[in-house]
Amino acid sequence: MRKVVDIPEELAASQAKYHKEAGRAFIAGLPELTADVLSRWGLRVIGAPLHGVTALVLLVTRADGTPAVLKLQLRDEESEGEPLALRTWNGDGAVRLLDHDETTHTLLLERLAPTRTLSRLPDAHEAVLVVARLLAHLTSAPAPAGLRRLGDLAHALLERTPGALNRIPDPAVRRTVADCAAALREVADEPGDRLLHGDLHYGNVLAADRAPWLAIDPKPLAGDPGFDLRPALANRFDADDVRWRFDAMTDVLGLDRERARAWTYGRLLQNCLWDLEDGRRLEDRQLEIARRLDTRTP
Repeated sequence: MRKVVDIPEELAASQAKYHKEAGRAFIAGLPELTADVLSRWGLRVIGAPLHGVTALVLLVTRADGTPAVLKLQLRDEESEGEPLALRTWNGDGAVRLLDHDETTHTLLLERLAPTRTLSRLPDAHEAVLVVARLLAHLTSAPAPAGLRRLGDLAHALLERTPGALNRIPDPAVRRTVADCAAALREVADEPGDRLLHGDLHYGNVLAADRAPWLAIDPKPLAGDPGFDLRPALANRFDADDVRWRFDAMTDVLGLDRERARAWTYGRLLQNCLWDLEDGRRLEDRQLEIARRLDTRTP
C-alpha cells in the first residue's frame, strides 16, 4: 500500500509506553487505517503530521475545500466519550465534530489555529480567566448518558490510596497526599452531574476565527466542575498565585469554594497516584498546590 503519512517516532514511543501491546498494534495498523479513512472521507493531507501523547493529528482538506483536522487515536477509557461530549457541545465553546467513525474511533474536526494556544497569551491572569469562562460555559450542560462518572473514579482513587501511601517515605509528603484523599472522601458520594472537559490545560485551548478561544481534546466525565480546575492552577505555575487563581475560577463558575477545593484535592490525588504507580518522584508542583489551597495555612 502506498505510504500516505509518516508516523512520528514520539507517538510510537508514547503508545508503547502507555498502552503496551495495544499501543504497538495501533501504531502498526496506523498507515493502513490512515489511508482507508482518507480515501473513504475524500480527504487530502496538508503539511506534516502532528501528534499528542496518544493521537495522530493530520491537517486535511475535504473534497469541497473545507479545512479540517483528522484525529486518529486508540480508543481508551479517557477518549471513549470524546465524540459524545463534542456532539453535546455542538461547537458552543468547543471544537466542532464534523464526522466520526465509531468502529475505529477516528474523528474529523473543524480546523482551528493549531499553533495559537492559550500558552501564548502573555497575561497569566487573563489566561486563567479564559479557562474559567470556558469551563463555566462547557460545564453548564448536563452530562449525557454513557459517560464515565466522577463518583466511580473518586472511589477507585480512594481504594488505591492506602497502598500508594505506603510507598512514600517522607512523612510530610505522605501527610499531604493523605490530606488530599481525606478531602476527596468528604465529597465522593456527591459527585455531581455536569459535563466536564476533564483536561482543559492551556494546550487544549486554541484560537479560532469564529470565537476567541475554543476547547479541544476533552477527556469527559459526568461530575462536579471543581474537578476541572487543577490544570489552570498548574499551567505556567506560580506558587504565590495559586489562591488567586482558585478564587477567581470559583467566582467565575459560581462554585461553592469548599466543595471545589475538595474536588481539586481529588484531582491532585489522581496525579500523585499516577506518579507513584509509574515509579516517578512526586511532582513538587502538585504538592505545592495542595499546600497553598490548605485553609489552615496562613
